[in-house]
Amino acid sequence: MLCSVYKSSKKADTYLYIAKRDDFSPVPSLLMEKFGRPIFVMIVPLQKRDLAVAENEKVIAKIKQQGFYLQIPPPVEDLLKSFKHENNQSNNQDKNES
Repeated sequence: MLCSVYKSSKKADTYLYIAKRDDFSPVPSLLMEKFGRPIFVMIVPLQKRDLAVAENEKVIAKIKQQGFYLQIPPPVEDLLKSFKHENNQSNNQDKNES
């Protein structure tokens, strides 16, 4: 399966995969509003090339099912919050051992 890949003009690291180049008819209008102007990146043969972030089978299934696949970046980890959480856990263990 060939698909066209577009990056968002509004959202960093957000990509839209569609079956036919410049055919955004399967994509809901609200999503297109939030996505912004699509910027063409490339045409990808999904059976012949592995994707960097998404699983090929998942992308193919979503395109067949709903006409598009939206790739969004993973949530940003709050390192300070993680540190505080881990620090609190180690402090609690120290108190329980005393």
